[in-house]
Amino acid sequence: MEKLYYVLFNNHTNGLKLHKVLRSKGLTATISPTPRSLSKCCGVSLIVDEAELEEVREAIRENDIEILDIEYIKKDVNNNRDVYC
Repeated sequence: MEKLYYVLFNNHTNGLKLHKVLRSKGLTATISPTPRSLSKCCGVSLIVDEAELEEVREAIRENDIEILDIEYIKKDVNNNRDVYC
């Protein structure tokens, strides 16, 4: 089963900032509600591609963006129900 990687934040401002940075670098970043099984943080997280994790970490360091963690869950997305930005 495929894994979905989520970047977790203390606040939505950092999430939106990282989203903008990643997209400007041509990296995959999807704004998503935070799964409660991962965190009860601000509620906004980013889904990132597993193959791009090192580039995501580098972008976080370079832009001094505060995150809580990068976690994963096994993919259980219902395309008829789960729609993300």
